[in-house]
Amino acid sequence: MKILLAGGSGQLAQELQQILLSSGEVIAVDRTRLDLSQPESIRQAMAEIQPDLVVNAGAYTAVDKAESEPEVANAVNGIAPGILAEECEKMGASLIHFSTDYVFDGSHGSAYLETDCTNPLGSYGKSKLAGEEAIRKAGNRHIIIRTAWVYGNGGKGNFVKTMLRLGKEREEIRVVADQIGSPTWTGDLSAATSQIIPLLGQESFGTYHYTNSGVCSWYDFAIAIFEEAAKLGFPLKIQRVIPITTSEYPTPAKRPAFSVLSTVKISALLGTYPPHWRQGLRQMLAREVK
Repeated sequence: MKILLAGGSGQLAQELQQILLSSGEVIAVDRTRLDLSQPESIRQAMAEIQPDLVVNAGAYTAVDKAESEPEVANAVNGIAPGILAEECEKMGASLIHFSTDYVFDGSHGSAYLETDCTNPLGSYGKSKLAGEEAIRKAGNRHIIIRTAWVYGNGGKGNFVKTMLRLGKEREEIRVVADQIGSPTWTGDLSAATSQIIPLLGQESFGTYHYTNSGVCSWYDFAIAIFEEAAKLGFPLKIQRVIPITTSEYPTPAKRPAFSVLSTVKISALLGTYPPHWRQGLRQMLAREVK
């Protein structure tokens, strides 16, 4: 099987690149070869590579910046996935695409099901939802995986890396405590993706939610990061983490207050529930030490 991995320089793609080798030949491309903001670049790369499977780990992920760059966000997140899906349909290839909890508004009282109504609050969420809709319009040979609060060892930065940096520099930090979700380690998300590949077919195509198990606030997550990092001997200066409200930390983009995703459907497909988020965090930090 020939697998085209788009978004090759990002934190998820870096993790996927290794784990997908067990499924076939992996051709990882970054924007120099496949620029998701340029439709012709997408079509040309697809024509040249002729993949059996496309795994799209590329995205515009700057949630706040998307408020001032909605066109750029929509080109990468909204239009490009549809073109990938169209090209896949033409050549009989399958597509695995990653979406986000931010397609929901956060007003739900329980974990979101795949069938629940979407209502994104900001430009980023709207662009990701547009991408989902474009894929579905193009055909059926796809799996869309909505995930949340993703962090990993690769890439330029994420919440865990930011906390480790701030914890090394400061004695006190303030972290939002009224946004609830499920942190997701790229290692676990990538492993689940590789388990899906042998199951690809009419019975499994569709939309799924995958995050690590368990829920927490960003504040809870920060506390856990410092606790686990301290056990591993990270150089930390931090003494106090102060919980604050979303209104005390205004951002250009409005975020959902509760964006926990139900993983019942994907757990039934894979025959196992995702590992707890704290377990994923420990594994990620252990790698950072090496």
